[in-house]
Parts: sequence; structure tokens; C-alpha cells
Amino acid sequence: MSAVPAATAPAAALQTAAGPAPWTCPFCSLLCDGFAIEADGDRLALRGSDCPRALRGLSHFGAGASNAQPQVDGQPASLDAAIERAAQILAASRQPLFGGLATDVIGARALYPLACATGAICDPAGGPSLLHNLRSLQDRGSFTTTLAEVRNRADVIVCVGSSPREAFPEIWRRCGVGEPLVAERDVVFLGTGIDPVLEGRSGITQHAVPLEDDLFETLSTLAALVAERKLPAASPTLVALAERLRAARYVVFIWELAEMPLHGALVAEALNHQLIGTLNNHTRAAALPLGGNDGMLSVNQTFTWLSGVPLRSRAGPLGLEHEPQRFDATRLIEDGSVDALLWISSFGPEPAAPASGLPSVVLGHPEITVPDGAVFIPVATPGIGGTGHLFRTDGVVALPLEPLRVDPLPGLPQVLARLTARVAALKSGATA
Repeated sequence: MSAVPAATAPAAALQTAAGPAPWTCPFCSLLCDGFAIEADGDRLALRGSDCPRALRGLSHFGAGASNAQPQVDGQPASLDAAIERAAQILAASRQPLFGGLATDVIGARALYPLACATGAICDPAGGPSLLHNLRSLQDRGSFTTTLAEVRNRADVIVCVGSSPREAFPEIWRRCGVGEPLVAERDVVFLGTGIDPVLEGRSGITQHAVPLEDDLFETLSTLAALVAERKLPAASPTLVALAERLRAARYVVFIWELAEMPLHGALVAEALNHQLIGTLNNHTRAAALPLGGNDGMLSVNQTFTWLSGVPLRSRAGPLGLEHEPQRFDATRLIEDGSVDALLWISSFGPEPAAPASGLPSVVLGHPEITVPDGAVFIPVATPGIGGTGHLFRTDGVVALPLEPLRVDPLPGLPQVLARLTARVAALKSGATA
């Protein structure tokens, strides 16, 4: 494995508007748009927040990162030469895998024609977490809410299995927890400890409710109690929680897709239909599943509206095929079921391409680690050096991403358009 070095450049290469620039942060699916960016030497400095995700993301965008060069077999190459070699790999493949998929709506729209032209299987880096909610939605639907609804209405918030602030540091601010929009809020942590950040905030009470056996058993018991079934063996804390949920005006269950256990779709189904569905018979309740970082939600939305099926699909010899279990990227690589890999990671060095041993093409951040022998093309990041759109975690809003500086790196859509055209030409020549 070899790390791609980022060349250095003078600070003058960094161009921003005078004063702090308004900014939509692309580094998690909350898409916070209330902060600002200003130049700090050759770095981008965050103003208005100390969010560790945003700070970590920005740390990878020194001015010199824009000077990274394409590589072919570990050697610097021109963009034309890298595109030609990448097109040869994809055109010769009988079953390519498109993985990572860390891009935005515009990148996904440019990727879809290439996926169709090559019959590629498409699975994002967070494929297993995407599957939890997707399977529940496909089977029985879901009750979801928005950040604004949580902010304006939720008087009880139940965090299921984990504290969301660890992965989504701005979650309480985005949900208005501690603000006077809702005078009193209960925040319940089911299966995890309370959040010290919320201690002492006006109008906020916190409760930690331990699991009974495991998460599946706990949710089943809680659902039965909410339905007013008598369970003498249930713990007093779960009985009290069920009573509080029934008395609430608006309950919101928050869970992180990436933190769900194996068979997390069963957790999503229990929450949506045994708990939320029952509560909605006499009060209001909804879910706010948190996930979709690195553009996963945006790519899934885009592929779904373009094809009619979500990710973990392909446009193959049998037409559109959606196989959420069979088209798992890790399993496909381990089983030798694919013979080429296209990896996309345009928001940062992670997710990094696996050392699969396959002929590989990596389109991504200049600092990404590239497998030996892979074709590498550095691309601009939406919201840093390029424009774009991302869907927020609640799935109802697509926010625009504006560049903070002039970036000489090509945009992913432009690279994909050239790749698609060249693959088509190679395939046409091969069959002529």
C-alpha cells in the first residue's frame, strides 16, 4: 500500500471571499450550514463551532492538496493517461464492483451511466448500515421526522443503543435541545449513559435506561408495555419509560444506523411498527435514523430515482437486479465474484480503498491511501473545491455545496463523464 503525497503550494493559492465565508459542512449528514470558514495561512479555519468532525475534515485540505497528480502503477501520470488506463480496466472487466461511493448527487448522476455501461454492482462503504433501515422500509414502511420537527415539537427524545453526539457532534444544536422552543424535554438514553454535555441545560432532564438482556429483548418488552400488556417481570424503569412515552405529546426515537447490531433491520422494524406505530394510535411519535455520511444517503437517493431500485444493485444481463444480501462488497471481493474495482472517496482520505488484489481505479481525495498498482485520479471535494448537493440525514432537504476556493483538481462528474465515453468507445471497438 502506498500513500499519495500532497504537494505543497504557497498560501496565495488558497482563495476565499473576503471575511468568513458561509459554508455547508459536507463531513457528516447533518449538513450544518450555520458556520463559516476563513483562511488561516494555507489552511481552512472553522468559525462558529468546534465540531470535531468538521475540524478533522478540514485538516485534510491544506493548499498543497490541490497539486496532487494522477498515478498509474504508482508513477505520476497525466490525467489523459490515467483516464485511458482506468477505462481499459473497466472495459475489460466482466463484473466490476463500484465501492466507496463517497460523492454527492451530481457525482452519483454521473456515476450511474458508467455503472449501466459496465454492468457494475454498486455498494457504498457503509452498505451494511444502509441495509438496516432499507430492509425495514421495503418490508413495512417507516414513520420518520425531520430535524425541524424535532426542534419544534419533540418533548421526549429516546436515543436507542448509543449517544448520537459521539458520531454527530452537532446533533443537540440541530435538534434545538436546550432551546426554549419546547419548554421541557426528556432525553432518554436506552442502553447507554447520559450525555454530560446536556447536564445543567435549562428545561432538560436526562434518564439512562439499561437494557434487559439485549436490545431486541428490551424493545420487544417496551413495545408490549406501550401497548398496555401486563408484564410482571418487566423492570420498573421500562414500565416508567412506557408510561412516559404514552403521556408525551411528541416522541422521537433517534438511532444510528452504523451502531445497529447484526440484523439491525429487526430493530428498525420493532421501533417503527411495534413502538412508533402503537404510540401513534393516541399521540404522536416518529423516528430520526442518523446515517448516510460520506454522501451515502445522497447516492442512494439518486440511484433510486434514476433506476427505481436502491444501492446494492446492478444493471446487468438480466436487467435491473437489487440483491441486498448477495451484492455485499466485502463478500463479493472475498468470494472472487468481481474482477475489477472502482473506488470513490471524494470527501477525505476515508473511506480508503481495500487492498483487494483486483485491478483497481481510485477516484478520491489527494491524501487517500491507494492500493499498489491502482490507477489514481485525485478529484475536487464538493463544498471545498467544487460545487454539489447533498441530502441531509432526514432525507427531505438537499443542500447546495459551494466551493470555498479555486481548485485545479478535476471534479468527479467530469472524470466520470470522460471515463464513460472512453469505456463505450473501447467496448464498441472490441465488438466491431
